[in-house]
Amino acid sequence: MSPSHLVPVNTSSEWGHLPPEVREEIDIFETELRRVQAGLIDDKLFIEFRLRHGVYGQRQDRVQMQRIKIPMGRVSVDQFKALADIAEEYAVGVLHVTTRQDFQCHFIDINDTPNLMRRLAEVGITTREACGNVIRNVTCCPHAGVCQDETFDVSPHAHAMAHFMLRHPDAQNFGRKFKISFSGCESHSCGLGRMHDIGAVARVQDGVEGFQVLVGGGLGALPHQAKVYSEFVPADEMLPLAQAISRVFARLGEKKNRAKARMKFLIAKQGIDEFRRLVEEERTRLSLDARWEVERWDAVGKLSDVPLKPPSRLAMPANPEPGLSEWLDMNVRPQRQDGYSMVDVFLPLGDITSEEARKFAEISRRYVSDTLRTTVDQNLMLQWVSNADLPDLYRDLKAIGLAEAGVGRMKDVVACPGTDSCKLGITSSRGLAAHLQKRFANGMSGIARRSDLKIKISGCFNSCGQHHIADIGFFGSVQRKKRDTAPVFQVTLGGSTRSNAQSYGLAVGKIPAQNVDKAIVKVSEFYNREKRGDETLSDVVSRVGKMRIKAELKEFMVLPTYEESPGFYQDTRQPWQYKRSIGVGECAGEVVDQAEFLLEDADRIHFESTLDLEQNRFGDASAKAFQACKKAADALLFTKGLWLSDKYDTVDEFRRHFHDTGVFYKPFADNFLRTAREEPSADPERARLRVEEAILFIEAAQGVYSQSTEF
Repeated sequence: MSPSHLVPVNTSSEWGHLPPEVREEIDIFETELRRVQAGLIDDKLFIEFRLRHGVYGQRQDRVQMQRIKIPMGRVSVDQFKALADIAEEYAVGVLHVTTRQDFQCHFIDINDTPNLMRRLAEVGITTREACGNVIRNVTCCPHAGVCQDETFDVSPHAHAMAHFMLRHPDAQNFGRKFKISFSGCESHSCGLGRMHDIGAVARVQDGVEGFQVLVGGGLGALPHQAKVYSEFVPADEMLPLAQAISRVFARLGEKKNRAKARMKFLIAKQGIDEFRRLVEEERTRLSLDARWEVERWDAVGKLSDVPLKPPSRLAMPANPEPGLSEWLDMNVRPQRQDGYSMVDVFLPLGDITSEEARKFAEISRRYVSDTLRTTVDQNLMLQWVSNADLPDLYRDLKAIGLAEAGVGRMKDVVACPGTDSCKLGITSSRGLAAHLQKRFANGMSGIARRSDLKIKISGCFNSCGQHHIADIGFFGSVQRKKRDTAPVFQVTLGGSTRSNAQSYGLAVGKIPAQNVDKAIVKVSEFYNREKRGDETLSDVVSRVGKMRIKAELKEFMVLPTYEESPGFYQDTRQPWQYKRSIGVGECAGEVVDQAEFLLEDADRIHFESTLDLEQNRFGDASAKAFQACKKAADALLFTKGLWLSDKYDTVDEFRRHFHDTGVFYKPFADNFLRTAREEPSADPERARLRVEEAILFIEAAQGVYSQSTEF
């Protein structure tokens, strides 16, 4: 008996016009949903299944986040209006643009998801593989086809990749998610190729269009820079190459330890030369697939944008709208096609209401033929705006509240959902972003328009807000003072989105959430004072050293006690206390003081390891990273009654009390136990990995300590 006979599904003729394969896919999803609700299958088995349909559990009970896949961020006006209606009818009336050019709707009843999917399918949108251990949304430079600096238009190739790999059987057995991006050039940040599992950067060789192919990049808890798989792969080989890479990853990638299951770890284990050999060997095994050619040429026909109006010249009105000049300067860029411009629409926090979205769709119809675009910076964009229409477009956008200037500037803060909705969130990243944007509009307006500094915020170490590649990055953490815990942010400096995410930042130190805005002003002033010529902040940090930077920020790293300043123990935009521990006696207080001291030592030694890394003292960096972890482990062991003078074996006792009991997050605990068996490594990549692993271990130790009541 098939599952559809166990629980009835919606087979109404209302949806009969959908393509049969799409209708069947959604019917199966509804069947499985009803089966799990009826107790016929284990909920754990259903989780990955629903994730592959974009349905993601929220922090709040009984509601879901629905991620909606938008390949390359291209959406038609009719699709955008349908998305606005769906957000209003099934969610809270807000569409959220993600850093992968998707849309998300929050606070959805899971019982509504099958019909939501059917509504989307009616306008040609799917949620399939928006989440889960599959190939996620294929991203693409939103300027593709019109950028003055592009090598060639990469959008047809991105479109072909997205549709060829969607539901592909060779991409259904991964241990973790897999991300692909396409960039039209090497110099800009639009594609961020170096942080992807496959990053394709446009190149032309001997008159043939193709790509430099980067593999094994990724952020997450342990970021890896992608390695060069090939300096040139002809464009017509990209689909079979991606298929071969998928097969190798599915066969050899880690499956049990999810913290080590991304492709970056497989490449680190195999080495890029061996990985390349395995892929090339797999490529020879592939049978010829007609879709390799069909998808590519089919995409060319589907993506031809026809301007709505002829080209024209911009003529400023005699009495321009207030703010027009600033908007033209910040949000408008000329296309390579004379007489046309690209227009960015700034969405604070990446949000647009359903009402705003419908009005924006109607405005778009007056100025462009059909297509809207989302960007990896969580904004919207229009192409092919005839230049003479720019003042009128500004007036219309201003009337609906979407004409704010500042796209690409410091005020254009990127943030993940954090504790607003994410189960893994430690701090309110969106709350901090909103606070900063308010400050940028008022007390910090002087630096809000900077185009040489970008801020990205993650609510935890997993880097969903891409803090590693920000000029100034933050990720959420927690710090304990006596019996109280406060929200804090690790500040990371040295990252850059330029040249497809050319560098990753390292943690400099913790700053209480209440001090983040002051620290940003300090970094901005420091950069102004220290930069030479066209140096980026990453260049300055590399030249002057992190010790100088930390000294500049030291005053903002101090966390007062709750009694001294209760406000430091509230998260941003949340008026209640972040966390308060149970009162204990004086003996326990002694224990707390010693543990705090050891954790502070761990932070200090870790920082020293980053300085060694900076000075190419890789062996010292590697050794100190382990020492820092050992200090953090000793801090936790102290709460178990073990004193340093007892001369216990830290590794053995940590294993007994925290690893084997499952109290400590196992992947990070495993990293510590593994490192304890190894000699310090002088290899640059291995040393950096140790330093990155150390900060995660220390942060996890802080979390365990903050929750501990055993004294």
